[in-house]
Amino acid sequence: MAFAPFDLSGMRALVTGGNGGIGLGMADGLARAGADLCIWGTDAGKNAAARERLAVHGTRVTARVCDIADEAAVEAATAETLAEMGRIDACFANAGVSSDRRAAKGGFAVMPTEEWRRVLRVNLDGTFFTLRAVARHLVERGGGGSLVATSSLGALGQPRGEHYAASKGAINSIVMSLAVEYGKAGIRANALLPGWIETAMTEKSLGWDKFRDAVLPRVPAGRWGTPEDFAGIAVFLASPASAYLTGQIIVLDGGYSLF
Repeated sequence: MAFAPFDLSGMRALVTGGNGGIGLGMADGLARAGADLCIWGTDAGKNAAARERLAVHGTRVTARVCDIADEAAVEAATAETLAEMGRIDACFANAGVSSDRRAAKGGFAVMPTEEWRRVLRVNLDGTFFTLRAVARHLVERGGGGSLVATSSLGALGQPRGEHYAASKGAINSIVMSLAVEYGKAGIRANALLPGWIETAMTEKSLGWDKFRDAVLPRVPAGRWGTPEDFAGIAVFLASPASAYLTGQIIVLDGGYSLF
């Protein structure tokens, strides 16, 4: 029999924020590798469009409207997802928000408390609610699984974005702690740190001439990343090929952080 470590046939995965950007890139890779999927997003129209796009790969794709910042909504969506899919083998806690430039314009010293809480509610609380719900399922079900969270290079320090940096840095700590707590249960946990990726969240920055001319030359790969660049790593982290990889913070930035 041929060695097929990246064949995800029969696997069931959840991708939050899977209706666009990096999440959709990951979901597309998972579906192409044979996994059945459930995607969560707050926009029903985008969910439907993403579901139609992913369905061409021939696997089962479902979608649910879920605001991950709402604890009750996450619990309900998890129960509904499990009722539909039977189980979750891999969870990609990817949904998140960026800083509001207008609110953060004056810097940290005058950052509005509500802006701080807005970002932490989604990026930190929402990731916690999602990972907690799926971890509970994996422990109860037995047999292990994969937990993946989308962090950011911003975790290493982001001026005028301390709230964003705090949320992403905390995600890194959660992932490492999960790897230690649940390793013996066969549950692995890892985080992805994207660099500058072409998505709706970054289009204003990447489309600004001054920013592009200053930052793009510092990317050794010579280009911005794309959501498609996350398809392969998603398949790897969901697959048995990554069975001994856990507690890692994996950077996907075209070499930007090195130069």
